[in-house]
Amino acid sequence: MLERHHLKIIAAIHEHGTLTEAAEKMHLTQSALSHSMKKLEQSTGTPLWEKDGRRLRLTHAGMTVLNLAQRVLPQIEHTEEQLYEIADGKQGALRIGMECHPCYQWLLRVVRPFLVTYPGVDVDVRQKFTFGGLQALHGYDIDLLLTPDPLHLPSVVYQAVFDYEQVLVMSKNHPLAKKPWVSPADLASEVLFTYPVEPSRLDIFSHFLTPAGGAVKRHKCIETTEILLQMVSAGRGIGALPQWLIEEQSDDLELTTARLGEQGLTKSLHLGYRKTDANAPFVNAFINMALKQGSAGPPLKVR
Repeated sequence: MLERHHLKIIAAIHEHGTLTEAAEKMHLTQSALSHSMKKLEQSTGTPLWEKDGRRLRLTHAGMTVLNLAQRVLPQIEHTEEQLYEIADGKQGALRIGMECHPCYQWLLRVVRPFLVTYPGVDVDVRQKFTFGGLQALHGYDIDLLLTPDPLHLPSVVYQAVFDYEQVLVMSKNHPLAKKPWVSPADLASEVLFTYPVEPSRLDIFSHFLTPAGGAVKRHKCIETTEILLQMVSAGRGIGALPQWLIEEQSDDLELTTARLGEQGLTKSLHLGYRKTDANAPFVNAFINMALKQGSAGPPLKVR
């Protein structure tokens, strides 16, 4: 009979490649690990791995078990964490993943009242994922995904929480500062500062420059919003950020904005969650608070 420890062993073998390393990872002896899996192989009538030099390689049957392990183990661990939290007197935890670098300040406006309303619930915000936010959601590493670019799947539900306009930001002394909107050709000689994200996932490229065959003179990545805006304010280059974020900073940093194209570039920020968590109380409560915050600000600016 297939049991949880079999799934963990298969996952460890796949990750480490040798019986020795897998046993050390699981704090088992090699003989105990090997004996357990031999019993499973005997009951199913098929080998789960085979030797490939000094390493072990999963067979087709082993890969089938691994597929189950990768889907089931995170769910079991997630539920166990919740049970331990309940036993410790906590109501639970809400883990939020972010795929929107400049939206951290907005997220705090929702987190603060949520923590006050639910004092027994811990909130953790994660911005870096090994395989991306959607995979983290599927793998139960997070419970909510904040993203401006939802990838629609049958297993995930997205709720739009507010609309905003993505704009070009520059120093008030910049040659483009007097233009109400810019074309892709206007940026050909510019240095563009962005967050360290693949260009294909940046709106300035995917929705503005690339479709028009445009490009910038140089593309530089900066980790933090504050430093990015300081560089732009100093006339070192331009950026592309949400209008609401610039309005909060423009007075102090002498910044101004222009629309990306005559019609502008509008976006919607979404909160995604697993369909199986549709009735989860903390998920619903956070989304409702996000919707209220979204209706109050930051709003979509029509200029």
